[in-house]
Amino acid sequence: MNIMFVSCNGKDNKEPISSRDLKANYLAFLSSVPFPTTLSFCGEKVPLDIPEVRERAEREFYLNLQTPGQLILYIKRAGRYFPIFEQMLKQENVPEDLKYLAVAESALFMARSPKDAVGVWQFMEPTARSMGLRVDEFIDERRHVGKSTKAAIQYLKSGYAASKSWSLAAAGYNMGHGGVKENIDFQKGETFYDLFLNEETSRYVLRIAVIKELMEHAEKYGLSLSEEDVYKPSKVKTVMVDRAITDLADWALNNGTTYKDIKLLNPWILKRTLPAPKGGAYYIDVPN
Repeated sequence: MNIMFVSCNGKDNKEPISSRDLKANYLAFLSSVPFPTTLSFCGEKVPLDIPEVRERAEREFYLNLQTPGQLILYIKRAGRYFPIFEQMLKQENVPEDLKYLAVAESALFMARSPKDAVGVWQFMEPTARSMGLRVDEFIDERRHVGKSTKAAIQYLKSGYAASKSWSLAAAGYNMGHGGVKENIDFQKGETFYDLFLNEETSRYVLRIAVIKELMEHAEKYGLSLSEEDVYKPSKVKTVMVDRAITDLADWALNNGTTYKDIKLLNPWILKRTLPAPKGGAYYIDVPN
């Protein structure tokens, strides 16, 4: 198999090279990339002077660099979601870095995990319900970008209110705020980096900090995307619906669009019908 390789110095190599040579070039690049001297999350520095913390951070750094295709998708999808996140984070007066938590959770994909966490913010059903999200056979608001983002922010704010640390709040997003508090009380720790936690949570905050570094300084790590390369937010108008929809395909046609577009723009709608709203209305996005 022959493919074209673009060198890391930005100059095109016009000669096709084999996949074996491409791999060798990439491995040479990967081994030459210096680990960043600083990492931070929400204004809290990662203490890289602690050897075991640095080792954990390096693990996340090099494992993420091993999958450049995934990093490219992070950056592309960020064009669609980050403007929404940034506006809502600003409205709630919380750090913009919290947007990277969604990247670590779902790769900015409307995913369902093996543990049945759903959406870009990966809410489990009990937590989603506790945060006021509707989850039933017709509607799953974990898949509603605006509503799930609002719920995620509120959950993180509750963790910060208890710990006064966004790193601990993020750890609580992963393992539950109660679990974080129990570990702080038992271990007599003060910061995330004082605690001995389960492997997933121990990696989690560092993964977020590394993702932030790689996305904010993508060109430094050999990833060069133009503004035209990233996905854009959909141009929509919102239609208020205060009654049942018995046939979503017909409703779509009557509103100048298609069933496919309605499902893509409103992934929170699970079925081909919607029951009458309970004491309010549905707000359905259609192409503008």
